[in-house]
Amino acid sequence: MADIDKDQERNEQASPRRREEAREKGQVAQSREAVSAAILLSCTILFYFFSGGMVERLMDLTRWILRECGTTAVTLNNIHSLLWGWSWKLLLVMGPVLVTVVAAGVLANYLQIGFVFSTQALAPKFDKINPLKGFQRLFTLRSLVELFKSVLKMTVVAAVVWHTLKGEFRNMTPLMEEPVWGILVYTGRVSFKILITTCWILIVLAILDYIYQRWEHEKGLRMSKQEVKDEYKQTEGNPTIKARIRRIQRDAARKRMMAAVPRADVVITNPTHLAVAVRYDPEKMYAPTVVAKGAGFVAERIREIARSHGVPVVENKPVAQLLYKTVDVDRAIPEDLYRAVAEILAYVYGLKERAI
Repeated sequence: MADIDKDQERNEQASPRRREEAREKGQVAQSREAVSAAILLSCTILFYFFSGGMVERLMDLTRWILRECGTTAVTLNNIHSLLWGWSWKLLLVMGPVLVTVVAAGVLANYLQIGFVFSTQALAPKFDKINPLKGFQRLFTLRSLVELFKSVLKMTVVAAVVWHTLKGEFRNMTPLMEEPVWGILVYTGRVSFKILITTCWILIVLAILDYIYQRWEHEKGLRMSKQEVKDEYKQTEGNPTIKARIRRIQRDAARKRMMAAVPRADVVITNPTHLAVAVRYDPEKMYAPTVVAKGAGFVAERIREIARSHGVPVVENKPVAQLLYKTVDVDRAIPEDLYRAVAEILAYVYGLKERAI
C-alpha cells in the first residue's frame, strides 16, 4: 500500500538533471527487441545478396578440411598450423556475418540511446546476488513483460515456420529425386521466406517494445513534488534565501538610486503616484538621463529628498508616465522625449537664473 501511494506521488515530469544523472548511471530507454530485429534483418539482407558466394566458400572449406584430414597426419608439430589454417578459412567465410551482426547491433543501440559509457553500470552490485531479492524480481512487472515477450516471439517464430512448411509440403516429395545442390537451393529459398516473414513481425514487435521501454523509463524517472523542491534547492539554492538576497539587492539598488536624487536637475511627477529624477551634464552625457524613479512610497521619498536638497519638482503627467514606463534607471531618455524634457529643463534653468 505504501508503494502504491509512493508511485501515485511521483506524478511530476523528470527534470533535465534527473535525466542526466540516470544517463550517467546507464539507465536509458533501450529495446533489446529492436537490436535483435536489426541484426536479423541485416543478416537476411546479407544472405539474400551474398548467400551464393558464401555457400560456395563454405563448400570449398568443407572439401579442403576433408581432403586435409584424409591426406595429412595430425601430429603435435603440425596441429597448430592446421588449426590456424582452418580457423582462418572459416573466418573468411563467416567474417561478413560477424561484421554484419556487430555493425547492426552497434547501430541499433546508437540510434536508440546515442553514445553512452557508464562505469556505474559495470560496477558490481552485491544486492543482485541476494537470493531473496532475486526471487522477488521474478514477479515484477518487468520480469512478467520479458516472459511475455519471450513466449510471444517463440510462438510467432513457430507459427511462421509451421505456416511456411505447411505450404511447402507438396514440394518436398520431389526433392528425393533432386541432387544435393538442388536440395540446398530449395532449403535456402524456404529459409529465406521464413526469415523475411519473421523479420517483419519482429520489427513490429520491436517498435511496440521500444514504445513500452520509453514509457517505463519515463515512469521510472518521474519525481514527487518534494523531490522537485529538493532538487531545486540543490541546483538553484533555497528559495527563501534567494528571495532574501534579491530583497537585499533591491534595497542596495534603491539606496544608490536615492543617493543620486540630490544631483538631479529636476524631478518630474504626475504629481503624487510617480516621480522621475532627471539629470543632464552636457560634458559627460549625450542626452538627459534618468537617475531615479519610483511609484507610491518610493515616489514620495524621491520628492522629499529633492525638496530637502533644493531640486525642483515639476508636475507633468504625460512625461512622468512615459519616462517611468519606458526608461530604466541610469539610461538616457529616448529621442521622442527630447523636446518635452528639454522644455522642462529650460524651465528649471530659467527658475535658477531668476533666483540668482
